[in-house]
Amino acid sequence: MVNIEMALGNLLLFVFVILEVFILKFYLKKQLPWKELIVNLNSGHVVLWIFRGVEVLAYYYTLTYFSFDIVKEVPYWLLWIIGFILWDFLFYWLHRTHHLFKILWSIHVVHHEGEHYSLSLGVRNSWYSSLSSFPYFVCMALIGIPTEIFISVSSIHYFIQFYNHNHLVKKSGWLEYVMITPSHHRVHHGKNEPYLDKNFGGTFIFWDKLFGTFQPELEETPVLYGTNDPVKSTNPLVINNVPFVKLVKPCQIVERVQKSIPTPNALLISSAFLLFSQLLFFIYFENAIPMLQKIFFFSMIFLGTLGTGLLSDNNTKIGIAIWAISGVILPSYLLYEFPLSTLLFKLVLLLTILHGLISVGWFVLKHINSKPKK
Repeated sequence: MVNIEMALGNLLLFVFVILEVFILKFYLKKQLPWKELIVNLNSGHVVLWIFRGVEVLAYYYTLTYFSFDIVKEVPYWLLWIIGFILWDFLFYWLHRTHHLFKILWSIHVVHHEGEHYSLSLGVRNSWYSSLSSFPYFVCMALIGIPTEIFISVSSIHYFIQFYNHNHLVKKSGWLEYVMITPSHHRVHHGKNEPYLDKNFGGTFIFWDKLFGTFQPELEETPVLYGTNDPVKSTNPLVINNVPFVKLVKPCQIVERVQKSIPTPNALLISSAFLLFSQLLFFIYFENAIPMLQKIFFFSMIFLGTLGTGLLSDNNTKIGIAIWAISGVILPSYLLYEFPLSTLLFKLVLLLTILHGLISVGWFVLKHINSKPKK
């Protein structure tokens, strides 16, 4: 059985990111930080998706074997309302404690290191965020909130949070008094006073007002985005794991000057978009394909993610080698062996192969031309 709803939901996010990029670039004439946009889209969503599955499975297992069934007599429609409000309350404390404790901040900091506020930042999250979320939401399973309600209300809340990262909406009228709006969430991403560690809510603003963490956006004080000690890398493997290394030993990944020629933004941007397209099909086909094809499919996206990250960091030789595998060899295998191929998926695979061949060809030509002539 295919995951049509899940794939369409993530496709909608992807479309909104693209639309915002076009509006900012061609209508508002903004200078876009392409490297940051690339790492936002390429931060390793296939790993996050797998861990999201682990979270849902753990929720279902807890509900099935350990639930106290406290709400079993409550009407189903009322369970939705209870689940929606309870999830948001638990998210507030999840979010607040992820800023308070260093081990949890090492997970959440990936999201805050983006220095440009846009919808693409809304899809930039740590590989491990779902794993650290489950201990907060487990009480919903313990009282008996059905798994389908947990999945549905969390998806709605995550979509609202995604919307609140948009660059275009300044103020939201009366909603400013009820909900977390883009203005409120811009405050949360501020690294300067009076914005630091404020507005932890996900959907409703009253948790912040109730627990003393609310701060409105001030016209006279612009929000400064990012963190004071960011990881200097656009490699997903680095940005998702170096924060944990810093807990043990302070370190800083410094961009090295490479002898190889930097990868053109056009190749990096197109690879990031292709990888997100592959992720949509992975979500769509996940429950309907054999394990072997699933492993190859996951490997194609994961290696492509690492390869693009290395290319973005100008580690071109290793990046091209990995991209040759993920952009040529693995999609060629899936093109002929994938049991449920659709015309659109075949087109994505063909575009990936073409992109991989162009990337390898570009590297070979540049490498030849960069050699000193005798």
